[in-house]
Amino acid sequence: MKLQPEQIKHIASLARLGLSDEDIESYSTQLSEVLENFTILQQINTEHVPPAQHSTDSLNVFRNDMVQDSLSQKDVLSNAPRKEGNCFKVQAILQ
Repeated sequence: MKLQPEQIKHIASLARLGLSDEDIESYSTQLSEVLENFTILQQINTEHVPPAQHSTDSLNVFRNDMVQDSLSQKDVLSNAPRKEGNCFKVQAILQ
């Protein structure tokens, strides 16, 4: 299925893209090839293939939450490059 220049211009306007005539011709060829590949894929018999969410098996890599005591304020601030009282001191972002 060869896309016409008017169709490419319409797609470009939906995407808010300004295309030159050379771009329109190039995209027409490229997008037509993509659509042709989808046509080929539609011919594959997938009747007995179960739907999949992932192409590979996925495992939960997260550990279980465990309640633990928090660090003390002294321990948290012990490696701070700069501190003021009981707070981290950082360089101002907005001036």
